[in-house]
Amino acid sequence: MSTVNGGISFWYAQEGAPAPREPLPGDTTADVCVVGGGYTGLWTAYYLKKAVPFLNITVLEASFCGYGASGRNGGWLYNGIAGRDRYAELHGHEAAVRLQQAMNATVTEVLDVLDTEKIDADQHRGGVLEVALTPAQLARLKAFHATEAAFGETDRELYGARETARRIRVAGAVGSSWTPHGARIHPVKLVQGLAAAVEALGVTIHESTPVTEIRPKHAVTPYGTVRAPYVLRCTEGFTASLSGQRRTWLPMNSSMIATEPLTDAQWESIGW
Repeated sequence: MSTVNGGISFWYAQEGAPAPREPLPGDTTADVCVVGGGYTGLWTAYYLKKAVPFLNITVLEASFCGYGASGRNGGWLYNGIAGRDRYAELHGHEAAVRLQQAMNATVTEVLDVLDTEKIDADQHRGGVLEVALTPAQLARLKAFHATEAAFGETDRELYGARETARRIRVAGAVGSSWTPHGARIHPVKLVQGLAAAVEALGVTIHESTPVTEIRPKHAVTPYGTVRAPYVLRCTEGFTASLSGQRRTWLPMNSSMIATEPLTDAQWESIGW
């Protein structure tokens, strides 16, 4: 099986893109309008509806839920924080520790919701193992391990060469650091399951409905305008396409390479 670059993502290669939900039928109102049907928008809708069940929530998605990064990522659920040192400089070390602990808890929270909502996203919590192959890498890894412990990750473990080999056979490995705060998920199954879960709670999702402008209490689309006291912009990398937002967000992308599926014998040889 091969995936042509530009064919959405590897995760859609087998089943293809989902059948789209109906677009916005015209002008309407809501208590909350969520712009963007990726992880950010759907998790926002989920927790708002759980917290206040009577809210009338509408989600507007330009293509289909999970079209963007939510359906194109590497499939890992991880507790890493980009810019944590800067956050500590601005708000203090203890605040950064609390942020890290919240990120640690988020891994468990996501997996718990998948169980509660009976979402099968191929989830498996095996943690994250980072491996060093040279003395220089090992020195950096030990420093990284100490830093993570200083930010409250006291359940992280440091392994030598033999302990590492017992967990996974990487040629030349001299050490590793393992955290329990990581899991594997299937990104598309997660986002599609989450979309179905919020609909089951009573949230309305309109796909194929690009929002061209967000004004106070208004989300403007080619099909009509949603008027709501709260309009939440959950567009992430697509923010720059909104009127007046071109310089608000710098869209970035990366590419990943997937191998052919490994055989049972190959998995056995790796020991993973």
